[in-house]
Amino acid sequence: MRIAVAGKGGTGKTTLSALVIGALKQRGILPILAVDADPNDNLGPALGMEVMRTLGEIREDFIDRRPDIPAGMTKGALLEMRMHQSVIEGQGVDLLVMGRPEGPGCYCFVNNLLRKSIEELSRNYRAVVIDNEAGMEHLSRKTVGAVDRLLLVSDHTVKGIRTALRLRKLADNMDVTVKETRLVVNRVGADGLSDAVRWEIEEGGLGPCFILPEDEGIARACREDTPLIGLLETPYGRAVRKLVDTMVTQD
Repeated sequence: MRIAVAGKGGTGKTTLSALVIGALKQRGILPILAVDADPNDNLGPALGMEVMRTLGEIREDFIDRRPDIPAGMTKGALLEMRMHQSVIEGQGVDLLVMGRPEGPGCYCFVNNLLRKSIEELSRNYRAVVIDNEAGMEHLSRKTVGAVDRLLLVSDHTVKGIRTALRLRKLADNMDVTVKETRLVVNRVGADGLSDAVRWEIEEGGLGPCFILPEDEGIARACREDTPLIGLLETPYGRAVRKLVDTMVTQD
């Protein structure tokens, strides 16, 4: 199962990604590859994992420093080896951090190699969860390949829902395989969706949405930058578990 989490900045994509990974792990769907495709590199701390090296740094090595390629090895094989070395191993969950490109230049060749390497690496895992940066860049470049579930995350605002709608249309127009797209509205209060937000969802044809509640325990963990993956017994965590249950039972 390959799950991609996307949406505009500040909607809680990384929080959702970490709890989705935690819920999959709790269900015994292991091993899991977590892919941090956001240049801000926040998924590692949310999972309680230290980021030591990113693919962005490897990419810069190839473009700027042009590493010596050992005799008998191709550039693609060297890049694949470096990528495997950059995987941060954990208890049932491994982490791959895309990182931020640091300089100008054409990355097409290296990006193509990365895409191939990630696709091959993913075959070793029962589940892959991709925490995307704001927008759809890694999906549009096909860096992360086909997706079984695309979770479009919005905050509880009309603007957030409109952004999710634009992202869905973008995904529909791209030559990317997405089996199912779901809207997730984050941090909704006890009164539920506002009339304006509900109308925007219905008018945009976004279909049934999954609601995640406001949760002070989760908010505190985010403020203090403490791991989120284990907070599955909070109101937010229980809601994410239900979301994961619906995805797993459909496969």
